[in-house]
Amino acid sequence: MAAESTPLALPVLPLDDEVVLPGMVVPLDLNDTDVRAAVEAAQAAARNEPGKPRVLLVPRIDGTYAGTGVLGTVEQVGRLADGDPGALIRGRGRVKIGAGTTGPGRALWVEGTRIDEQVPEPLPGHVGELVKEYKALATTWLKKRGAWQVVDRVQAIDDVSALADNSGYSPFLSIEEKVELLETSDPVARLKLATQQLRDHLAEQDVAETIAKDVQEGVDKQQREFLLRRQLEAVRKELRELNGEKEGEEFDDYRARVEAADLPEKVREAALKEVEKLERSSDQSPEGSWIRTWLDTVLELPWNERTEDAYDIQGAKGVLDAEHAGLEDVKERITEYLAVRKRRGERGLGVVGGRRGGAVLALVGPPGVGKTSLGESVAHAMGRKFVRVALGGVRDEAEIRGHRRTYVGALPGRIVRAIKEAGSMNPVVLLDEIDKVGSDFRGDPAAALLEVLDPAQNHTFRDHYLEVELDLSDVVFLATANMLEAIPEALLDRMELVRLDGYTEDEKVVIARDHLLPRQLERAGLDKDEVVLEEGALRKLAGEYTREAGVRTLERSVARLLRKVAAQHELGERELPFTIGEGDLRGLIGRPHHVPESAQDPAERRTAVPGVATGLAVTGAGGDVLFVEASLADPETGAAGLTLTGQLGDVMKESAQIALSFLRSHGAELELPVGDLKDRGVHIHFPAGAVPKDGPSAGVTMTTALASLLSGRLVRTDVAMTGEVSLTGRVLPIGGVKQKLLAAHRAGVTTVVIPKRNEADLDDVPAEVLDKLDVHAVTDVRQVLELALAPATSGAAPEVPVAA
Repeated sequence: MAAESTPLALPVLPLDDEVVLPGMVVPLDLNDTDVRAAVEAAQAAARNEPGKPRVLLVPRIDGTYAGTGVLGTVEQVGRLADGDPGALIRGRGRVKIGAGTTGPGRALWVEGTRIDEQVPEPLPGHVGELVKEYKALATTWLKKRGAWQVVDRVQAIDDVSALADNSGYSPFLSIEEKVELLETSDPVARLKLATQQLRDHLAEQDVAETIAKDVQEGVDKQQREFLLRRQLEAVRKELRELNGEKEGEEFDDYRARVEAADLPEKVREAALKEVEKLERSSDQSPEGSWIRTWLDTVLELPWNERTEDAYDIQGAKGVLDAEHAGLEDVKERITEYLAVRKRRGERGLGVVGGRRGGAVLALVGPPGVGKTSLGESVAHAMGRKFVRVALGGVRDEAEIRGHRRTYVGALPGRIVRAIKEAGSMNPVVLLDEIDKVGSDFRGDPAAALLEVLDPAQNHTFRDHYLEVELDLSDVVFLATANMLEAIPEALLDRMELVRLDGYTEDEKVVIARDHLLPRQLERAGLDKDEVVLEEGALRKLAGEYTREAGVRTLERSVARLLRKVAAQHELGERELPFTIGEGDLRGLIGRPHHVPESAQDPAERRTAVPGVATGLAVTGAGGDVLFVEASLADPETGAAGLTLTGQLGDVMKESAQIALSFLRSHGAELELPVGDLKDRGVHIHFPAGAVPKDGPSAGVTMTTALASLLSGRLVRTDVAMTGEVSLTGRVLPIGGVKQKLLAAHRAGVTTVVIPKRNEADLDDVPAEVLDKLDVHAVTDVRQVLELALAPATSGAAPEVPVAA
């Protein structure tokens, strides 16, 4: 407890930014005017009083005096250690400052009341524990500082007030914390405060020591690594000198490489910024490795490398003709591109609006027609570099636009890698199998291709890895696909569509003779004079052993023939040279697999019974013939209604309903016994049930099959048909006319029925195919029935097949 005593009149000795607690002995410089005035005033007053001169030590913070001071006695006046005059003052006790008063000298005098601090004896238990804790904390702190001589003095202090005021010597306490100790008059409360301050400081010191230790360990590791790397560089330098190699500093200096490289201005600025980051980063920083890889990629790209186009238009056309038979649409488009580009160059229009004259073509057609190999021929004809980018099965958007550099193992996208591989900014890039691109949680690669394949945008293409603009406007992009429907509409809109609908039989013979046979002879180890394939044998291979839009299976058949001949020669069974004719095919590779319907025995043909019609369809492998079978159920079974089989889509099922409805409503007009359709179930079947089928183009075929079934008239074997049918009997247009006519020609059909509104598509069909087909363009299903149904046998009632 603290009690107030008799008032005192004392000269004030202000302490700027310093606090003295009772029990402390401090030297003060007498050169300070305020200090000298207070000491002289105390000395003058002490002449008339017994004892040592007394002053009042008061903290002054920012010009403001504290409310509590310390009574101090001037113990000695003399010289300080540095030779300046000074006074040694000891703090005696706390004084509560009152009003000002008068006194001798120039000092400020105030009245104060001495605060007597009393602690009951013996000490309460909690105070004793507090004393022990403070002494233990103080001992720990003093030992860390190496002040062993002070430890014993602190341990010898038993007075609670003196022990708490001993904290005034602590250098880690701020002025505010010391003033708080000074103004806390209760000794126990003051000791608690001093203990908490000392505890907080030790905790901060422990954290600081831990951090300093970790930092020192890191610094030591870096220094050790730096020393080892310098030693390694020195060893490598010595090895290079021993091997007579030149130092590669100019290759390691990225700044020199960037400045020496022929880069676009914006790319150069971005590269120099990265070089500055690299120079600031440490050798151990992972960012340094990322920057080096990025700089290597940028420096390896052919920013200003371009190949000169071959403007020999006739020569380019000759190259395309020599390497590919047929495919006139593509050849014409490339010839047009070269011609326009030549004229633009002659008139100084090579770059218009920052964009060059690139091209984006989509080659869509069945497998084996030469889409992929055509890309290489286009590059050859134009005198450009060729790069193939396989997109089949790609599901990650980053494969197209690249990864962000922050990812581990980040790489630029396939487009940038294709440009880098080509070594030119204007190659021919083949985007193979663009319809096989997938999408999942990693994004949609087809969406990433929108900017790449847009001639209005790709001059500022940004790869996520490079993050600088890349000009793709001079690149010729050729995208290949089998199914047009699998390409997103937005992507297809950015490309110029060129359809490759397959080859005629004559074109296949030419391709096999001029391209496939020489290649397979070489692979079989045979000279061109050792084995000769007659044109009749090639034609039979193309017509009866293979039935496809392309020539892949035809090439495999030629290879099989040559292997068989080579093996027989090695076994001594056949002498070379050998000429393979039509009659030799069956003995070498077996019987034909695709005999035309017209070549079979009339009784064995599918259309030998009523209710079967021949249609035309387009599949992923090109055009094909499609047979439709219809039958009526026995009326006694009661199974009325329409049954459809053959794995049909919704559109084809609706076409069957429309065909049935048309015949029911117009049966009397067509002289058909439509009464059977009311009580008997109708079954329509499409063979090859494992193959999915859909589309409206089989509408006329189903109508014809049902009319044949009801009338008992056979469908002509040599007739195939295609077209959508409406409820009123109109024949509506469909797609894929060229592919369907090629399929009809391959199947031996001689008469084809198509919608009238598809007549313009006949311009795309090769002339040699049209010469062998009798094409009828119709507008009404009645015309189809007149053409397709054979005349009824006179005097005989039609026999309607009954389903079992």
